[in-house]
Amino acid sequence: MVNRNLIRNLESESDWEQEFSEALSGVAETALATLEAEHAIKPNKIVDGRVIRVDDEQVLVDIGYKSEGTIPLREWEEDEEPPQEGDLVQVLVEEVEEDTGRVDDPNGMIALSKTKAQKILRWQEMMKSVEEGQVVTGKVTRKIKGGLLVDIGVNVFLPASQVDIRRPHDIGDYIGRTVQCEVLKIDEARRNIVVSRRSLIEKQRQEDRTALLSELEVGQLRKGVVKNIAEFGAFVDLGGIDGLLHITDMSWGRIGHPSEMVSIDQEIEVQILDINQEKEKIALGLKQKFSSPWENVDEKYSLNAVVRGTVVNVMSYGAFIKLEEGIEGLVHISEMSWTKRISHPNELVQIGDEIDVVILRVHKDKEEISLGMKQTQTNPWDNVAERYPIDTMVKGQVRNLTNYGAFIELGEGIDGLLHVSDMSWTRKISHPSEMLEKNQEIECKVLSVDQERRRIALGLKQKDDDPWTTKIPSSYTPGQLVIGTVTKITNFGVFVGLEDGLEGLLHISELADHKVENPEDIVKVGEKIEVKILRVDTDERKIGLSRKRVDWAEEDETEEEKATAVESGGSQASADTANLKGGLGASGPLIDAGMAADSAADSAADSAADSAADSAADSAADSAADSAADSAEDSAQSEPVEESEEPTEESEDTEKSED
Repeated sequence: MVNRNLIRNLESESDWEQEFSEALSGVAETALATLEAEHAIKPNKIVDGRVIRVDDEQVLVDIGYKSEGTIPLREWEEDEEPPQEGDLVQVLVEEVEEDTGRVDDPNGMIALSKTKAQKILRWQEMMKSVEEGQVVTGKVTRKIKGGLLVDIGVNVFLPASQVDIRRPHDIGDYIGRTVQCEVLKIDEARRNIVVSRRSLIEKQRQEDRTALLSELEVGQLRKGVVKNIAEFGAFVDLGGIDGLLHITDMSWGRIGHPSEMVSIDQEIEVQILDINQEKEKIALGLKQKFSSPWENVDEKYSLNAVVRGTVVNVMSYGAFIKLEEGIEGLVHISEMSWTKRISHPNELVQIGDEIDVVILRVHKDKEEISLGMKQTQTNPWDNVAERYPIDTMVKGQVRNLTNYGAFIELGEGIDGLLHVSDMSWTRKISHPSEMLEKNQEIECKVLSVDQERRRIALGLKQKDDDPWTTKIPSSYTPGQLVIGTVTKITNFGVFVGLEDGLEGLLHISELADHKVENPEDIVKVGEKIEVKILRVDTDERKIGLSRKRVDWAEEDETEEEKATAVESGGSQASADTANLKGGLGASGPLIDAGMAADSAADSAADSAADSAADSAADSAADSAADSAADSAEDSAQSEPVEESEEPTEESEDTEKSED
């Protein structure tokens, strides 16, 4: 039996083909759209997704890819609504499925991130509204290496050096605070923004500084806040500009450190002392608000008055004594003791000691007072003339040796000068060390006392009688032959030692019968030779010697003297004896002209040569001693000041030369 309904359906083939084509076309379009969507999804791209399932730890999201993606549930913040099936979310594709599937996901899921997508979207939105130089406001979220993170919609970096004008001790104190900053730099490639709070503060302070400088005047009283403390003072913020309150302007009294007077963040009132408009520097004062204790200092502290004070500082050149708050005086090291030799003031005083002092000088303009400690005691030089009368024998210790003499300590602080010329009657002493040693105990004779100039002259040779008045004239007579030792050779002759300390001059003309160019060709130092005494001059304390006349008879010497007189005197020496004053005797002139001329020539030559060296040495030594003593006395009288240097060992020795 034929199914006519089937036949009728077959007969309508065109309708069936049309329906089939429509069905196929829908599938093709859907498949094509799916393929295009899959090709559009790539890593690091933000796409829309729909939540299809929420598990304990993950959220399954469909983004129109051939496989779903997963997002960790922890990416939803606590203050957010928890994800629900069907919710739409924007996610970042971190990794897509390869042909072989993801290595770290055995289920073949793609990796998605909601948090990263939100950060990128916020960054892109921020880039539309933020540019360099713009002022932004945000909250400090946390501290990282080198600075802080500030949330202005995205996290930006605030370097530690840009937090404030002066770097805070701990930038962590800013966490949780809302701050205004200026955008310094935008790095779009690295999605990084650097901001500065300091630049904003500096700009504001510059505006405030300009306005404040126009208002400030010297002498004004202003309130400020201590911002920083250094060794030399404190910086005070006057409201846009800092002024320096120097340590010397904090108090009329002595302070060791500014922290004794002020502390950080303390509000104080200060006086404007000076304004430098060009450098924008302001000098401030705290003590100037009160009257200076130096205003009537000359009335309170009269000269030679004895006052009591406290030692507040000890330096190498002296000690500072506090007389009252704000007034200090200096006791120079030279004003500490009449007798003791002080190397450093701390040998006598220490910080905190209370002592009596005498007002020596007051300089109100310089705010200086010179004080003395030794003036409170009796000066041992006041009665030195009574203690050490002239011609008395005294004992002392050799304290110091100089080129011109030795200083002998007679008592504490009392020295006498033993000059080289007063050490021996006969020896020619070049340096005191030839006879004395340091710390040696000796006995001397007081020759003179100058109490006003504080000088005592001592003598060593004066202990014995002068041998030139007794022993030497009787022991050595002209014509006498003696044996001596050559002690020194000069270009004008030879010195011969006759006995201990006694020397005679053997002139170069008396060395040999022939002319001698160099005395060393005839004699040597240390050689013993026989000489004849020509003359003994007790006034000049000199002995003339001759070597060539040792074997001469008296007649030979007379002829030699006459010949010498003729050569040296010429016609003037042989002038008529009638021209000589003194008269004539019955048998001729009382004074032989030839003998007189010869003797004068020889004596003048010997005496000039011998005395040249001795007089020069003695004169130089005397001049050096007097000059050094006067210079030391002038130096000792100079006014001590705080900045003066410590007296040197040399100056101390020179000062003592006044004795």
